[in-house]
Amino acid sequence: MEHKFNFFQQWYPLSPVEDLALDKPTSVTLLGLRLVIWKPKSSPSFRVFLDQCPHRLAPLSEGRIDEKTGNLMCSYHGWQFDKQGICTHIPQAENPEMVSNNKDNFCTVTLPVGQEQDLLWVWPDAKSSEQAANTPLPLSPQLDTTKGFVWSSYVRDLEYDWQILVENVADPSHVPFAHHGVQGDRTKARPIPIKILQSTPNLIEAATVGPFETVITFEPPCRLEYAIKFGNAEKQAGLVTYCIPVSPGKSRIVAQFSRNFAKTLHRLIPRWWDHLSERNEIIDGDMVLLQQQEYFLQQTQSSQSWKSSYKLPTSSDRLVIEYRNWFDKYCQGELPWNQVGIIVPEIRNINDNREQVLDRYKQHTQHCSSCRRALKVVQRLQGGLLIYFAITVCAVALLSDTLRIQLGLPLMVTALLSLGAYAWLKFWLTPRFYFVDYIHAQR
Repeated sequence: MEHKFNFFQQWYPLSPVEDLALDKPTSVTLLGLRLVIWKPKSSPSFRVFLDQCPHRLAPLSEGRIDEKTGNLMCSYHGWQFDKQGICTHIPQAENPEMVSNNKDNFCTVTLPVGQEQDLLWVWPDAKSSEQAANTPLPLSPQLDTTKGFVWSSYVRDLEYDWQILVENVADPSHVPFAHHGVQGDRTKARPIPIKILQSTPNLIEAATVGPFETVITFEPPCRLEYAIKFGNAEKQAGLVTYCIPVSPGKSRIVAQFSRNFAKTLHRLIPRWWDHLSERNEIIDGDMVLLQQQEYFLQQTQSSQSWKSSYKLPTSSDRLVIEYRNWFDKYCQGELPWNQVGIIVPEIRNINDNREQVLDRYKQHTQHCSSCRRALKVVQRLQGGLLIYFAITVCAVALLSDTLRIQLGLPLMVTALLSLGAYAWLKFWLTPRFYFVDYIHAQR
């Protein structure tokens, strides 16, 4: 029997650093573990603890960062913890020595962390911190500023399992169809032959045969990236994704889009507009398909394997087959939910509520600092435009007949323009931060 892959003794990116709050703790789930991210005032980097106060297991993510000490305070009873997780203050302690004499007993569970390539990384096994220190982060060679690369980041929670997410990203042939009109064109779809360059317990590498030299790398458990070279290979672009297992039927994608050309255009396009106009639509197009695919696959797993359920006759499916074989061989076809006390139901129901399945606000906007700021600006603009329209109409009504023609007419034109701008912001732009239905038949 092959050695089983250990999901807990690996590095995972939790979030782009730019999206993390500096003034309050943030909750996140990884492999069924509830974690809390926070930044001590005395530290240049973030810290990650198990999201449980050792006192009575209240969530530390509901706590606050104390203004005086800069430590993480539990909101239940006010216990405080420093950047190493050591308890520094218990308001209920009759004897101050109680705290200093029980440092090892009253501490939180702290996890090894790293900050590289604009991401916050965590090692979810607190007992193997020495191994974590000796294990390099699964960084992408495409995110290297010394080689002229620029990139933007994106994160979104997904309504399907990690194994389905990896399978999807490893399949370039779905793009012209699932993302028609966004990132592909179904009328121009063609075969994408794939050949496996190497396959080991810790790395699968493949290449596509076509006009552009593309290498696809899967470094388990999360890094899955495309390196694309154009022409004489001086121009390079990449899709670097990290597929994060959250809980049964839930996953998270952290994506970075890199290139070493058109850098001015990269700087001119706001990050939030890139998310609204393209990234969210791509995820939406997959989401409505994959959460149902997962359900149908689970239905068949009690009686047959994926090898019987799937029909994979073409070379385009080669990487999916290689990944599935890896998952069977080294993970026995399952994620380690039982190690964190999670009982996985045999079949999870299809969620037919599309507003929940495609909830951009809960899945992305609330996590993305750029989209949160843009949404606030849009909401303020709506209020300002509406106020301007109302004041202008009232002012014109008070003008004399002579002034209404000379001054009132131009003012009414600007008032109507402001009303049009308000309508565009409210009915077209604002919904894109929350929910836009994705109907493939209408694409």
